[in-house]
Formats: sequence, structure tokens, C-alpha cells
Amino acid sequence: MTLQTFDYIIMDPLSTVFFVIVIVFSAIIHEYSHGWMANQLGDQTAKYAGRLTLNPIKHIDLFGSIILPILLIPTGFLFAYAKPVPYNPYNLRNQRWDPVWVALAGPGSNLILAFIFGLIIRFLPVANNLFPFLFIIVFANVLLAIFNLVPIPPLDGSKLLFALLPDSTVALKQNLERYGFIFLIIFIFSFSQLLQPIIMFFVRLFTGG
Repeated sequence: MTLQTFDYIIMDPLSTVFFVIVIVFSAIIHEYSHGWMANQLGDQTAKYAGRLTLNPIKHIDLFGSIILPILLIPTGFLFAYAKPVPYNPYNLRNQRWDPVWVALAGPGSNLILAFIFGLIIRFLPVANNLFPFLFIIVFANVLLAIFNLVPIPPLDGSKLLFALLPDSTVALKQNLERYGFIFLIIFIFSFSQLLQPIIMFFVRLFTGG
């Protein structure tokens, strides 16, 4: 899942459509990576559910991947997500830390994609017509990774937060999970701009800009 405002990047209609396509397919890779990591760590739930595949048909959510981003284009906000890949944490070998690796696999896959396309940008001539589209790929994947690392349930960063919190904070964890979506909405509309310098730092790092 991700948030995009036109404060970060100014795009023409073609670039906007391309961004939506990139963010949806990057989200699919993100979700596949969760399932792949869970499978490596002992849980085959995603495999049995037919989700351990890059086939977009298995991952696209009609509302979250298609209808919602199209409806939001005129607002200046782009928000998209793929269907979460199911996994059973009780099947993992290490109950404390394996859920963290499963969670981090999603953002990690996006950072790897951003790094690869950033390398391509570095070797292209400055005036190459592909530059704007490659930059969007890098930007979209960094955005997807950083946003999902925010430690608010149900985002991936919350799994790392829960692993680091002591066992005595069970009540806190339960409240964060119970009201996580409310906290997330508040963060998106009130504090998401705080992510901008972090996102642009990694975009520049990968592209050499």
C-alpha cells in the first residue's frame, strides 16, 4: 500500500498512468515477496493458496489496484494496494523474528527494484527519453518501501516494532492492532509529508541525483 502526492513529483497524464501501473505491479512483487519469505521460513500458506506467483491476476484487488487509484487521480493523491498474501505466523520456525523477516521482505523487494533501475539511470545519457519513466519506477518503489516501513499496523514496520517491544507491552500491542487503521489514516492525511525527505534521500542515492 502507498501514498503519493503531487508535492513529491509533477507528472503529465501519461506519466500519471504509468505511475499507477508501476505502483500496482510493484505492490504485487511486494506481496509475492512476503509469501516467498514465509515459504522459506516454514510456512506454505501462500503456496497452498496459489499466491506464490507473480501472475498479476492472483494479486490484483479490483478496488484497491484499479478503481481506487483511478478515482483518486484528480485529487492529487494516489493510493493503491494488492491483495495481501496470506501466511500463518504459527508455522514459522522462529515465532519472534521470522514474522519480521516476512514483513521486511516486501519493502526489501521494492528497494532492490529501485536500486536496479537506479543503476540503469546512472548509465543512461542525461537526455535519454526513458529517463522520466525509469525515475518513476525508482520513485514509486522507494515510496512503497518507506511508507510500508512506518511502524503502524497493518504496515510492515509494525512487525519490527512488535518484535522489539518487551513482552510486558502486550496491551499496547493489542491496542495498536485494534486501532491501527485509524492511526494510519491520521498519519496519511496529517503526517505523511514527514516521509518526503527520507524518500527523496533514497531516490537520489539510487539514481545518483
